[in-house]
Amino acid sequence: MIRIPQVRVIDEEGNQLGVMPTAQALEMAQERGLDLVEVAPMAAPPVTRFLDFGQYKYELTKREKDAKRRQRAVSFKEVRLSPKIGSGDFDTKKHRAVEFLEEGDRLKVTVRFRGRELTHPEIGRTLLERFAEQIKEHGIVERAPVLEGKSMFLTMASTHKPKVPDALARLAGEADTEGAAATQPANQPTAQAATQPQAETPPAPTPKPATPPAATPPAAAGAQES
Repeated sequence: MIRIPQVRVIDEEGNQLGVMPTAQALEMAQERGLDLVEVAPMAAPPVTRFLDFGQYKYELTKREKDAKRRQRAVSFKEVRLSPKIGSGDFDTKKHRAVEFLEEGDRLKVTVRFRGRELTHPEIGRTLLERFAEQIKEHGIVERAPVLEGKSMFLTMASTHKPKVPDALARLAGEADTEGAAATQPANQPTAQAATQPQAETPPAPTPKPATPPAATPPAAAGAQES
């Protein structure tokens, strides 16, 4: 139930009807066989819309489920190194790790020992620490290097936010657009009102110059005397 005394109303076709008492808006919605639903409760005044509430809830739930289904889960990515890795391969692995972290994924960096390499675990530890130091701008170390069996690894968490799926970005954009359009100030003059032509006033009549009486010809004057 809407308890605010006045609301801004949008009809079922998206046209703004302006600010009006809540009771009047509710009566108008009922006359159209629709419900009065708050779509922007934090606006001043709150924005409402004429909707079929059951259909609105169904579509909203459907959109949320679709967004969750497409939502990208944060996963673990792994980069494997060897104690005798060359500088070129090291840089390639480093760039790959940066790509994972920029995507928002967590990272596991592993060094695998073979044969007698296991007798020098400090080489793997130094290698992991150097690797983490060179990508520290993109991630932080969650777990220090640990030797388990024939492998030593560390884990890193990304400092980047996971990328928002297209469905969620589109949903958020639609909500922002609707809220911005609905909260347009009511006292802002419309284009139609601003461009309405004003009634033209007729120009004042121009005074005509006085014409002197026509002079009587001498011949005519003489005829009249005789």
